[in-house]
Amino acid sequence: MSRALGSAFVGFTRTPAVPATAPLPSPCASSALLFRWQRSRGIGGGAARRFSSGRNAKISMSLRAGIVGLPNVGKSTLFNAIVENGKAQAANFPFCTINPNTGVVAIPDPRLHVLSKLSKSKQAVPTSIELVDIAGLVKGASKGEGLGNQFLSNIREVDSILQVVRCFEDDDIVHVNGKVDPKSDIDVINLELIFCDLEQIEKRLDKLKKSKTKDAQVKVKEDAERSGLEKILKALLDGKPARSVDLADHEKEAVQHLYLLTMKPVIYVANVAESDLAEPDKNPHVKEVAKLASELQSGIVTISAQVEAELSELPLEERVEYLNSLDVTESGLGNLVKATYNLLGLRTYFTTGEQETKAWTILAGMTAPQAAGVIHSDFQKGFIRAETVSYDDFVAAGSLGVAREKGVLRLEGKEYVVQEGDVMLFRFNV
Repeated sequence: MSRALGSAFVGFTRTPAVPATAPLPSPCASSALLFRWQRSRGIGGGAARRFSSGRNAKISMSLRAGIVGLPNVGKSTLFNAIVENGKAQAANFPFCTINPNTGVVAIPDPRLHVLSKLSKSKQAVPTSIELVDIAGLVKGASKGEGLGNQFLSNIREVDSILQVVRCFEDDDIVHVNGKVDPKSDIDVINLELIFCDLEQIEKRLDKLKKSKTKDAQVKVKEDAERSGLEKILKALLDGKPARSVDLADHEKEAVQHLYLLTMKPVIYVANVAESDLAEPDKNPHVKEVAKLASELQSGIVTISAQVEAELSELPLEERVEYLNSLDVTESGLGNLVKATYNLLGLRTYFTTGEQETKAWTILAGMTAPQAAGVIHSDFQKGFIRAETVSYDDFVAAGSLGVAREKGVLRLEGKEYVVQEGDVMLFRFNV
């Protein structure tokens, strides 16, 4: 039997909010997420499948970002505000609080609603991001100080780290170290993550040293892992994160299973006062964070937890007016999510029709069959072709039918790499 279903692909382009290089897609981040995706498909051995078996089987491309920071930097205030804002972004999005410090929020994308309106869809369903408010860190976390063990365990389970750095002065909010010092804050967390990775790598190298395998394939993998870990170890001892190390592809693959903490991509979230939000480049603390982010090969976003908290209490129709009064065009949630997607090398695609217009997350570089598999595994297995039109062409045409008549709807095969802004209709056999 032949079946067809519509799908689309759209991504974000980040407008830098601070005087720093916008985060570029991280090879380490992309390879780590690809590794997770391959494991979900049972590729490369072993693996716990992340999609359910049966008729509705699909590949999970869920994104988890952990919010970290020292005490009193605005971490939990930001988390609570963003979760509330995300809850209000889309009426049809099934918001849920997984536990007291974890929430799933809708990812804002105006193109979703444009397509929904053109297709006269009954509902618009955005893609989502899971945010984890990770326990506050103190110096010595790698040795179990404070909630160190919980902190490090939670970080290991997320795809990216959003480190909130205090960049505002307020005598009523005591800084844990006695003064506002972004470099010191960043160094504390970086060093704790490095210490944790050092201990794990040393144990793993010791185990590899004792290996007596005679299996040629296993030996090749162990050699690649040993080589990669030795390079990373050297960088860590120099105070540099694992993500800064230039590893060969086979070395990256060999060390992925360790889920090293300093291999995870980081976005520094400069938390400023409301008065600094429109012109963050005038804030000396933000300038320092931007410089450090560049040195550490990380992204940076400026945000005001105070403003986000106030936004969460306003009706949707009043939020734009409030942002405009601050000379800001987008909420912190929008900027933060876009920066995270950009850093991780992620994109979003749409399905659109009368029933619903829906957004889906995929990795940049995925082919049409792989993108189809995110909707349902049958779509990938029985893929025939994808009728494809760019978002702009779709909007100009007003519908898939008119796009087809105008000749802007293309037929793409199995080798086609989905592009930013594609709107696609998949054809497949099962």
